[in-house]
Amino acid sequence: MNAQHHLHRRKRIHIKHEEYPHPNRWKRYLDYSVYAMGVISPVMTFSQVLQVWTLKSADGLSPATWATYLVSSIVWLTYGVVHKAKPIIISNILFIIATLLILIGIAIF
Repeated sequence: MNAQHHLHRRKRIHIKHEEYPHPNRWKRYLDYSVYAMGVISPVMTFSQVLQVWTLKSADGLSPATWATYLVSSIVWLTYGVVHKAKPIIISNILFIIATLLILIGIAIF
């Protein structure tokens, strides 16, 4: 009985997944663009980090806003880990690092 349950469970899991890279050209392009944006988006936040740390000023930055971004990134990272979604994991690790650096800068300056 246990072996049958395992076999059926594997069938359900297999059916729900699409091929990667996807054979459809548009979906394949979308898959790759998600990976790119998963890195580009958080990297753009690092300009804010540089501004805080080079100018040594946190004027105009709201700790509540950045703390909310941090909590949001932690939730998204957890979601990505649970669902094994690499773009979400990579993106949110980078966002967490950037957000922590900004929050530390706000606290210091």
